[in-house]
Amino acid sequence: MNLHSNGLLAIVLGLLSSAVAGAESLASQAHQLIEQRCVVCHACYDAPCQLKMEAHEGLVRGASQTLVYDSTRLLAGDLTRLFDDAQGERAWRKKGFYPVLNASEPAAGLMRRMLDLKQANPLPPNGPLPEGFDFRLHRDQQCAKPDDFDQFASEFPLWGMPYGLPALQPDEHATLVSWLDAGAPDLKQEPLSPALQAELAAWEQFLNGDDNKSRLMARYVYEHLFLATLYLQADHRPRWFRLVRSATPPGEPIDLLTTRRPFDDPGRKTFYYRLQAMPIIVAAKSHQPYRFDAERRALYQSLFLTPDYAVPQVPGYDKNTAGNPFTTFAALPVRSRYRFLLKEAEFTIMNFIKGPVCRGQIALNVIDDRFWVMFMDPDELDPELDGAFLEREARNLRLPAARTGTVIDLLEWRRYARGHARYMRAKADYLERQYVEQGRRPGLEVIWDGDGDNPNAALTIARHVDTASVVKGFVGETPKTAWFITYSLLERIHYLLVANFDVYGAASHQLESRLYMDFLRMEGELNFLMFLPANRRQALWEHWYRNAPDSAREHPFVRSDAMQRETSLSFTSEDPKAEFLGWMRERLHGAQAPSFDYRRTASEDMAAAFETLVSARGAHNSFLPAVSFVNVIGPGRDEAYTLLHDAGYSNIAQLFREEERRLPEEDAVTVVSGFIGAHPNLFFQVHEKQVPLFVNDIVRMQAVEDFQLLRQRYGVRRNSPWFWAVSDRLHTLYREQDGLAAGVLDYNRYLGY
Repeated sequence: MNLHSNGLLAIVLGLLSSAVAGAESLASQAHQLIEQRCVVCHACYDAPCQLKMEAHEGLVRGASQTLVYDSTRLLAGDLTRLFDDAQGERAWRKKGFYPVLNASEPAAGLMRRMLDLKQANPLPPNGPLPEGFDFRLHRDQQCAKPDDFDQFASEFPLWGMPYGLPALQPDEHATLVSWLDAGAPDLKQEPLSPALQAELAAWEQFLNGDDNKSRLMARYVYEHLFLATLYLQADHRPRWFRLVRSATPPGEPIDLLTTRRPFDDPGRKTFYYRLQAMPIIVAAKSHQPYRFDAERRALYQSLFLTPDYAVPQVPGYDKNTAGNPFTTFAALPVRSRYRFLLKEAEFTIMNFIKGPVCRGQIALNVIDDRFWVMFMDPDELDPELDGAFLEREARNLRLPAARTGTVIDLLEWRRYARGHARYMRAKADYLERQYVEQGRRPGLEVIWDGDGDNPNAALTIARHVDTASVVKGFVGETPKTAWFITYSLLERIHYLLVANFDVYGAASHQLESRLYMDFLRMEGELNFLMFLPANRRQALWEHWYRNAPDSAREHPFVRSDAMQRETSLSFTSEDPKAEFLGWMRERLHGAQAPSFDYRRTASEDMAAAFETLVSARGAHNSFLPAVSFVNVIGPGRDEAYTLLHDAGYSNIAQLFREEERRLPEEDAVTVVSGFIGAHPNLFFQVHEKQVPLFVNDIVRMQAVEDFQLLRQRYGVRRNSPWFWAVSDRLHTLYREQDGLAAGVLDYNRYLGY
């Protein structure tokens, strides 16, 4: 080959290299736009038309006219979990999904035509949205197929994408069009570094030990982490994985064994636990980060493999017992199981807050709008005694299971209710014996303090109508209620609302789960009451359950002798609940939650205004949405605050007629620095000098019209030309605040009027 040929080859290689780099750059730009403009609505189970865009596989799969959330479903629905229930485009077409991309004619693809429709018919930049938009949670979705698009565009010309939000900028639209014309290529995933490959191999070896202790440990870990967004990290760059069961061993391509629930029989006697790479854009509403590294393996080793105990036989997957952790994992030391759950208690609770309920008003109206959570100290457990008690009560601790996937399952309800009542009576007798025989009275020593360095010891749970959040620390003023959680309660919450919860299940299954969660909530509240003076417990309980059914007000534990036993604590105030929670705020590691304290970042005038808002309880707060993000701007100031609307209720022990139980005069607002909530209902943008006026306008609200005026003055409407600029800025601040825990916010609940 002569010099001339070498020169031509270099030119050709250079052009090819440039073309590849250009294609990769285009894919990167397009996926960034999809993250910023599309995933904000199209992620998780409640993505409109099941078009999940947090992964390229979701775009390839396409859309469906079948709803995942269907409260009228009498039979369990067909499973359509992305990555699980079909592999490849052809398989998804057989499940009824239709394409949104068109490889042979990109301009005819549904995604392209939806984007073009919005460019041709942008929203008016001022004033309210035109009539016809529907942002209700249970709205009728117009899931147009490619052949129906012309009719859809004729009937709903303003419904292009992004739906009910400003159109993309011309350069953004051009980028996505170019990407679609190029065949909508996926963003190339970088290969794992040698360090990450070694870490992955170490985990898969660890989780697939041959001995019975290792096998039972791995099953326990899998059934608690199957929803986790696991991350292996090197050079501060996380790679996301999930824990799965595979027919193939480590070192071979994963062959998924998918089941409806994690404790269902995988269908093979020999299978393997594997870490599957997840090429996803992280959506905040389903993101549950959990670190996997050598330190974590050492923890599991110390909890489950080092202790001296025997596992004569690994339990099978019998349908009558597989969903009962007190039977399946009876051989594992109780203290080890509890330590496993406590180490990342925020994650453990987050599983039922985020996992299966991207949408879940029926599931979430079982909890108060804001309450604090504490835990039993694991060192206070007598493993043999407590383990024996739990094993003895295992039958009464069975949780509702959807055996048939039909309304017939409801016939089993009374059996579970009676079992729980028997357990609560047994628990009361157990505690009473401790009082009589050992003279034990509940004191501060039984409350886990995080071992002095774990901020998971104190949590705040905030409900936002049909979604919820959990964060470390005690956030806000003293709440109406609090929970004290023991091992068995924490385990039952997980298996009821996470491992055993089927988002595709029949209405009967979801109703059973909601009804049983009433029992678990009351158990946590009753545990908490045991720390307060005996003569104040009944009055507090009756206040929490005003006008509630007799089954709540006359709970068997409330009438027990144990409930009448005095605490060992001495109180000096007229409000022992607030006094006790004040002690806990000082005593538990991380309970003061300084990162959420608005006084940390606010100016003196801003802090005074926010204090006024927090202290002004009353009906004026009822006009605020559940979650508002406030972007405070000014010279040298660009900060985010969250306003959480804490709605008042006479009780939350009933499934329906929630509005009849509303007590607006008890409504309050919790103000925090930064972000709490993955589903903002409204953005406010306020100059720092206007914050006192902003708060004054809230406190003076008396009618819906006053709230409309507040939105007009400070709010960012869906059609505001600066909506996306505010959105981008808030996402930047969110990532700066939460790092690996941050994700793309969801705008499906953003106010539309």
